Amino acid sequence: MRIFVYLEMVWPWTLQHAPTLTEDAVTFDDVHVDFTSEEWALLDPSQKSLYKDVMLETYWNLTAIGYNLEDQTIEEHFQSSRRHGRPERSHTGEKPYEEIKYGEAFAHHGSLQIHKRIHTGKKFYECNPCGKAFAYHCHLRIHKRIHTAEKLYKCIQCGKAFSEHNTLQKHKRTHSEEKPYECNQCGKAFAHHNILRNHERTHIGEKPYQCNECDKAFSQHYYLRIHKRIHTGEKPYECNQCDKAFACLSYLRVHGRTHTGEKPYKCNQCGKVFASHSNLKRHKRTHTGEKPYECNQCGKAFSDHHTLRIHERAHTGEKPFECNQCGKTFKLHSQLRIHKRTHTGEKPHECNQCGKTFACPSSFQKHKRIHTGEKPYECNQCLKAFAYHSRLRKHERTHTGEKPFRCNQCGKIFSQSNSLQVHKRTHTGEKPYECDRCGKAFPYDSSLRVHKRTHTGVKPYECNQCGKAFGYNSHLQRHERTHTGEKPY
Repeated sequence: MRIFVYLEMVWPWTLQHAPTLTEDAVTFDDVHVDFTSEEWALLDPSQKSLYKDVMLETYWNLTAIGYNLEDQTIEEHFQSSRRHGRPERSHTGEKPYEEIKYGEAFAHHGSLQIHKRIHTGKKFYECNPCGKAFAYHCHLRIHKRIHTAEKLYKCIQCGKAFSEHNTLQKHKRTHSEEKPYECNQCGKAFAHHNILRNHERTHIGEKPYQCNECDKAFSQHYYLRIHKRIHTGEKPYECNQCDKAFACLSYLRVHGRTHTGEKPYKCNQCGKVFASHSNLKRHKRTHTGEKPYECNQCGKAFSDHHTLRIHERAHTGEKPFECNQCGKTFKLHSQLRIHKRTHTGEKPHECNQCGKTFACPSSFQKHKRIHTGEKPYECNQCLKAFAYHSRLRKHERTHTGEKPFRCNQCGKIFSQSNSLQVHKRTHTGEKPYECDRCGKAFPYDSSLRVHKRTHTGVKPYECNQCGKAFGYNSHLQRHERTHTGEKPY
């Protein structure tokens, strides 16, 4: 049982205190356990392997924060655990193996070889699925759990499982709500020191990690590593259900919830649930009205950074998503996906009332309102309701008098875009509407409809006093003056 007590006590302690450790604050003897030969013999192979993994991880954590290896090394403790009966150099202090370049001495040749990897950067252990290399075998084994989805470490409070022990320790703080690290500028508290450091950069605007291909800078090295995959096309995280690949592990985890239906993040105001924490954060701003992301060109503010980036393309004209069949470009990837259906003919959205199918989900939602009669967009001046937001916007211009569409030839202005398009035909002479009986062409659809009555004999306009019918509304109006006696000219 001693090994498991060690795991519970030493590893979390090492990880929690790693950001502030110094050589004077801790020695390797403080965070390791020696076994007697009798104790070692009682351990099964998996326990011995786990012990070695933990000791290597502890060794790596200490070296990562600048711990000096000339006082003690992990390898001699492994040798001690294996040999037990023999006199140990850890007790005699003998260190016959010296690293010539840096002048550091070691008790065992294996320790020297392991240490040299820090200076040489050699990584002997490569992951077969993704090709990522590691200096230590235990790091490779931990990394492989990403591909196998193996999760050895389980939270005893909520049952959630994790592939790494340090991730479990971080998760435990969500139960204890322990946040010992506080920002001295805004007072915000964090559970981990490295998260505090990253947060502090939001105040000073520091972005020390720069991409050597596109010069984009980042506040965290982790973000830079993920960004570089845009250039390399690397997507090392693959879904074992649908084979979809991702550049970032967090994207894979969120994607996995599309298969499980899990939505662990709940809004405490309206109860709506979300698959990712970022989606919950964005949603909460619909309650608070917060819009922290501002366009530096027009000053317009947005509730999330993604929407700001999309808006900025209106200024730059950037359309990064290109159709590989016709070359058409789009501002949004979703627009490209929908556009591709014009080539494939795919219409995945079907109305269960009339059977009509749609390629675009928004068109499908709008169509449904024909059956339901829903009109969710209401004018706040006259309370008139509309089924579509675009129609509400057009209607509001009748109150404001706004005419944002200008003819660049004669300067005439219009409240609606389609009115401008129709007007332009007076300059171009275009007549796109042709009568299928006599071939006569018209610039407007309404003109063609009126013309067709000369062929059909339809007279839809009837005088409500004498019952006489007319083919045109203007003719009815002239006729009505014979009853009223009106002479306006």
